[in-house]
Amino acid sequence: MAASVAYRPARRPLPASLMSKPVLYAMVVVAMVVSGAQGGSVKHYKWKVDYQYWSPDCVEKVIISINGQYPGPTIRVREGDTIVVEMENLMPTEAVIMHWHGMQQRGTPWYDGAGGVSQCAINPGETFVYRFQAEKAGTYFYHGHLGLQRTAGFYGSLIVDVGRGVQEAFEYDGELSILLNDWWHRSAIEQGLGLYSDPFRWVGEPQSLLMEGRGKYNCSLVSGGDAEEAAGDRPRCDETNKQCKPLVLRVQPGLKYRLRLASVTSLSSLNFQIEDHNMTLVEADGNYVEEVVLDNLNLYSGESYSVLIEAYKQPPGGRKTFWVTAHVQGRLPKTTPALAILVYGDGEATTPVSSPPLAPAAWNDTAFSLRQSRMIVAKKGTIPPPASSDQQIILLNTQNRINGVIKWAINNISLVPPTTPFLPALKFGLKLAFDHTIPPVSYPMTTYDIFSPPKNPNANFGTQIYRFPFNSTVDIILQNANSLTVNNSEVHPWHMHGHDFWVLGYGHGKFNPEVDPQAFNLKNPPLRNTVPLYPYGWTALRFVANNPGAWFFHCHVEAHLHMGMGIVFAEGIEHLDRLPRSTMGCGLTKTWLP
Repeated sequence: MAASVAYRPARRPLPASLMSKPVLYAMVVVAMVVSGAQGGSVKHYKWKVDYQYWSPDCVEKVIISINGQYPGPTIRVREGDTIVVEMENLMPTEAVIMHWHGMQQRGTPWYDGAGGVSQCAINPGETFVYRFQAEKAGTYFYHGHLGLQRTAGFYGSLIVDVGRGVQEAFEYDGELSILLNDWWHRSAIEQGLGLYSDPFRWVGEPQSLLMEGRGKYNCSLVSGGDAEEAAGDRPRCDETNKQCKPLVLRVQPGLKYRLRLASVTSLSSLNFQIEDHNMTLVEADGNYVEEVVLDNLNLYSGESYSVLIEAYKQPPGGRKTFWVTAHVQGRLPKTTPALAILVYGDGEATTPVSSPPLAPAAWNDTAFSLRQSRMIVAKKGTIPPPASSDQQIILLNTQNRINGVIKWAINNISLVPPTTPFLPALKFGLKLAFDHTIPPVSYPMTTYDIFSPPKNPNANFGTQIYRFPFNSTVDIILQNANSLTVNNSEVHPWHMHGHDFWVLGYGHGKFNPEVDPQAFNLKNPPLRNTVPLYPYGWTALRFVANNPGAWFFHCHVEAHLHMGMGIVFAEGIEHLDRLPRSTMGCGLTKTWLP
């Protein structure tokens, strides 16, 4: 399968061979373009969500598909356009919610797509219409935000081009796009059950890594025999299945390409490389960054990037094919790297003569990863952060036990979204919908040892939320710690809904509020919506609470969020207009609908 290549007339026309796959609108999407507000257009899509048999890594399993496609159809619009997605849930036994990752939803927080926060779930047989504006050009994606539906393949790309008549900040001839993901053979439902069972059952490491929904598992490792397969007790594995044919990226000699990368992994942090090719980083999470040349790029779950790649005029050694790889980073690798092939010209995508590149650093080389994170700074002209904040909260990330079952907690509270979503509960003053106690804004810093398992591993379930004054500036310090296992602290990529934030700095050990802020980067901190929290370290970020709504802020490792690793905060609820009735109908709002 060749990767999608988008036409871009900024420099010179692309060869027709580069137009091998439409970026968007195949049979899976019905698109209507009508006049929209503020000069933008309205792009209308009809999606049917259903179960589907698929073989992403040659092993057949049930996935969640959109219009029979995996990954889901790519949405491509321009800055200022309005996106309308009419989503019909055809799954007979499972509700769904879709989150538009990176879309800030200003004026439409009820369409953010966060279970228990912004809306009620879309039940089997129901149709729900999302309608929101694509405010800012960049590389984004969408994914299910209920249970472990991202793990089940419920995701796709969302690309926002610059507005009509606007020149992109950098030039290129063609465009490629890759969604990176990890993949399990056990169903998402079975994985989710294990996370709240007693005894606890961890999801384990993924069986495969995928590029644009494609990978390859060694079929000889699938246990059982023909009799078991015939009886349905053994997964079907077919290495000749076209659905797991390696991804092919085609380029023409001498041209420059924009490669859009996004990590929708459920667990794994990844390191991405293109053999013998450098990459110039130009965009991160929909924000321009100062150009930096890299030969590999770390991607944490929830992050997205654009890099520029210059194809050789004459490839070294006359080669026509090169390896594209993704390795697990930050966890002990038990999963073979993802492999794709970069092909020059229109020839056959033969296996490269070389061996695939090795990982550039040890999986637990935090210093290597941290150096790369610190290299990413905002492009000159980006709005700087406020010089100071109105409030600071410190969020201690810990692994705990509640009723004997392993959970994750923030300041000793493991989040459980209520049956009535926070947004309507706040808007209509439903005092019985959740616990209105203010959650802790810090932890016992002088006594808590972040380098050892917690002395008291107990925590509490909670539905409390933080409330920030509208237009106030907030600093959040993410503090990592040892898990329940000795000498173990994990990488946690944190994603914020409804906002971008400035990444002010990273540090090792326990954050010191009297000393460490003096080293904050206030000159050119990058604007992001997702940021890694490194083992035994801290990450500082700043944002302005200027987007009325209730917003999730959580670890983007799907199992960790499922285990309670997140918070919710609210701001400016009094500035919201009437909530659409379609977002309600569950919990205390159940009786409000006819």
